Amino acid sequence: MCLNSGFPCQCLTDGYPCQPCRMTCKDKETEQAHLSNSTSAPGQTENPCEPDPDADTVVRERPRNWGWMLSGIFCINILILGCALVSSSAYKEVDIDMSDLQIFLTILLILTSIWMIYYITYTARQEDAVVYKDGHAGPVWLRGGLVVFGVLSIIMDIFKITSYVGYVHCDSAVKVVFPVVQLVFVVVQTYFFWFHSKDCVQVQKNLSRCGLMLTLSTNLVVWMTAVTEESLHQTTFPEYLGNDTKISGRSAFISKAGYGDDKCKCSHTSCAVFKKAYYYLYPFNIEYSLFASAMAYVLWKNVGRVLDEHGHHHIKFRLKDIALGPVAGVLLVTAGLATFIVYEIEMLKEDSDKEKKDNALMMHFVMNIVIVVLMSVTTVIGCAMFKVDHREHVSDKNPTRNLDVGLLVGASLGQFIISYFSIIATIGVGAKGHLNRLNLTGGILMVIQLGLQNFFIIEGLHREPFHEVQPMPTVVVNPYVLEPMKDLGNLGGSETKPSPALAEPSLHSHPAEHRPKLLWKRRVLKEVCAFLLLGNLILWIMPAFGARPQFDHNTEMDFYKFNLWATVVNIGLPFGIFYRMHSVASLFEVYLTS
Repeated sequence: MCLNSGFPCQCLTDGYPCQPCRMTCKDKETEQAHLSNSTSAPGQTENPCEPDPDADTVVRERPRNWGWMLSGIFCINILILGCALVSSSAYKEVDIDMSDLQIFLTILLILTSIWMIYYITYTARQEDAVVYKDGHAGPVWLRGGLVVFGVLSIIMDIFKITSYVGYVHCDSAVKVVFPVVQLVFVVVQTYFFWFHSKDCVQVQKNLSRCGLMLTLSTNLVVWMTAVTEESLHQTTFPEYLGNDTKISGRSAFISKAGYGDDKCKCSHTSCAVFKKAYYYLYPFNIEYSLFASAMAYVLWKNVGRVLDEHGHHHIKFRLKDIALGPVAGVLLVTAGLATFIVYEIEMLKEDSDKEKKDNALMMHFVMNIVIVVLMSVTTVIGCAMFKVDHREHVSDKNPTRNLDVGLLVGASLGQFIISYFSIIATIGVGAKGHLNRLNLTGGILMVIQLGLQNFFIIEGLHREPFHEVQPMPTVVVNPYVLEPMKDLGNLGGSETKPSPALAEPSLHSHPAEHRPKLLWKRRVLKEVCAFLLLGNLILWIMPAFGARPQFDHNTEMDFYKFNLWATVVNIGLPFGIFYRMHSVASLFEVYLTS
């Protein structure tokens, strides 16, 4: 028998109810939830709504798992093929050069751009293509960072095109075609993620999953290529080994940025200028690929996902009631920038003597130690606040939060690797001299700071926002305030006037009552987050804009030899730079929920 008499159907014969019966079942379940639990309905076994969840789950689960498996296999094959080509092109003995790799990347970029354009046009025409939006996915800071790094990547591609045009007469034309295609790809992908990063696709799920895995694998292969290319430019030691004074420290690091000058001469005089320009823009292109990969993964997890529209709470950014953390952080950033500028100017001087460079390097080491120590102490205070904080841990599944934690831990491994390699090298040489002692101290403190900060951020990301767990005293207080007023109102009309006066404080007693909690819990957490955010910002600025104490200090290069140490730094440093930026974003989210 159909539950909805006005809409006859075949619910029992088909095994799952129609839409009207399903809505009737929801109404009945809502009504039964308010009844007494002592009564039992013997006819529940005959309710056609009961087998529906299992049957519906079975029907929907098969295509979903099939689509996930297909897209995962698709991504793995592209990544392995790309890794093989990138690794093969890194060795001169293998008969695969950079042009072959760029042909493969050009095909990937074109296919990914075509899919994104198709997705944009299809979802614009289909009204039911994107019914749900994930409020946690694609936050403003992530999309804004993607735009900034995308613009810098476009500038890098323009510099590459201008530089490679000068080598067309004696080199492959693919080196000019690749940055042109990459420029178009960056424009299309930035537009795609800006407007569609929150989508939960409900149509063409398998095609969407495969397209998003194609986007993810393409960005990862581009990232691997950029890191490998940057490493190769810095691991080919010059031929003139006899003159050690000219290739010591930063000079040896910068001299590796040779792009075939020994085999092919540029046809115009501005090649060297553009080489140095896009050489310093490589970190931004690397960060762009990582940002895009993270957003593609979240989109892939949200395909076919049904969300509660009221599940996401919009939290406003406010700087009210906090001052110490931002002020101290701004002072720290200002001091760090001042020492960084002096350090860079001294290191890039060709006529500067070794004593001045050592003093500048010592100043840089001391400044880093001060920053790391202050951040570690502040993190300990924040962790102590979490011990007295009784907020519940979040229990809902959130792919964005899980990805944030994974990226935080994974990206910190790059800085961990550099620090531990530096610690071993310094101890191996006996930690002699002021620079070695400062380098050893900085490496140990960096390891401690990374561990403490990871714990603080992960704990903060898994706590419920304060406003979600605060009790509402007005629900309990108002009946007791208004009920005596009814008795007083029966005696005379004039006696009813005090009722609003007494009720009004109860309505506004919530913020006044919890303001002390803001001072000793919420305020401390916000101060800690603000200071750590600015501390991570200066630790990102220095390496992102050229600080390379790993090459200005020769202890690690002498201990590991240049090729090994350059490989460790060039692999770990991009992760370390991304870690600092990702920490800034995560700390901003912890600040909002605190």
